[in-house]
Amino acid sequence: MNILILGSGGREHALAWKIAGSPLTTKLYCAPGNAGIAQEAECVALDIADHAAVIAFCKEAKIDFVIVGPEVPLVAGIVDDLEAAGIKTFGPTKWAARLEGSKGFTKDLCKANNIPTAAYERFKRATPAKEYVRSKGAPIVVKADGLAAGKGVVVASTVREAEDAIDMMFGGGLGASAWEIVIEDCMVGEEASFFALCDGETAIQLASAQDHKRVGDGDTGPNTGGMGAYTPAPIMTPEMNKRVMDEIIFPTVAALKKAGAPFKGVLFAGLMITKDGPQLIEYNVRFGDPETQVIMLRLMSDLLPALIASRDGQLKNFDLRLYPDAALTVVMAANGYPGSYAKGTIIEGLDVAAQAEGVEIFHAGTKKDGDHIVANGGRVLNVCARGKTVAEAQQRAYAAVDKINWPEGFCRRDIGWQAIARERQ
Repeated sequence: MNILILGSGGREHALAWKIAGSPLTTKLYCAPGNAGIAQEAECVALDIADHAAVIAFCKEAKIDFVIVGPEVPLVAGIVDDLEAAGIKTFGPTKWAARLEGSKGFTKDLCKANNIPTAAYERFKRATPAKEYVRSKGAPIVVKADGLAAGKGVVVASTVREAEDAIDMMFGGGLGASAWEIVIEDCMVGEEASFFALCDGETAIQLASAQDHKRVGDGDTGPNTGGMGAYTPAPIMTPEMNKRVMDEIIFPTVAALKKAGAPFKGVLFAGLMITKDGPQLIEYNVRFGDPETQVIMLRLMSDLLPALIASRDGQLKNFDLRLYPDAALTVVMAANGYPGSYAKGTIIEGLDVAAQAEGVEIFHAGTKKDGDHIVANGGRVLNVCARGKTVAEAQQRAYAAVDKINWPEGFCRRDIGWQAIARERQ
């Protein structure tokens, strides 16, 4: 099969690495890709926001199957357009992608289907939103309704913080994302990420993970797209995994099917594990980043047939096998991230670092400049490792990080701390 992956980050590199090894893959392309993906696939200079250009390339290259990485093209309806052109595609339709594209839509769906989530209200104007915050008190969570590249959620510890967030969102601080906002109760518990493949009718569990959103050690500083992750999440016991499938994933799949917009693709549930059990924080409708990088290291099964089965409605009798090992990734980011940062700085030592036992390095924001790999984004590299325990995976990943020569980059030094503390108990 001729396969096309859309995207250019660490998630797409991990998917390309896994799919390149499938016996079903004849030729693998990625658009637009990055310097690391170029080792696995032929990179194509396509603007993935230009659906007509993507369709034209698929026809020219005789693409049999497209895998969409990022959320923006999914919410924009690229799956609908590709399928209408006769090109099989992995991912949800525009209507179903509203699970990520609209926080309010998802909260309403949860309320209508008794899916556990925090109490909330939706607002289109600042004044009633602030009145609601004052009546509820803090801590409280303010969310932009639409896509905001991971920056549309403010967990406010004071009423004033919440009011400032409301003003920022309605004042255009996130662009067009906040024509509406959702304000919800602040849940108490431990966060986890949960992934399930869905075929419109049924769903199968893929894996759990935990990521580290804040930029600094000890979970300090501003939120980012993710500074590291590990899998499995220790809090996700077999019993908890079953509850998530029964109480959250299956009711969501059934609700969208009933609405006439069956969900096909990967459901990425951001969860809060509370004293009463799992509650949904939010849905993403694509593979997570950097969670995908560690899940692909643990996936024993061939991923490609599972993605095809999701698209074709054939997951009912499917089974995915994972190595029992843990896997962990450390994100190396450009100095200054998540604020302003320089591009074009040279990264050396990648080949030596990648030779360490159990280590894979996935590129996120990189490009080739002559004989050099240079930084081309905020989050630049994912240094990943497998191990018998999270502690062993962490040790291997940081040993590899220390072999990379990139003075203009940094990373957190405590990825996996929660899981390692549990392992020591």
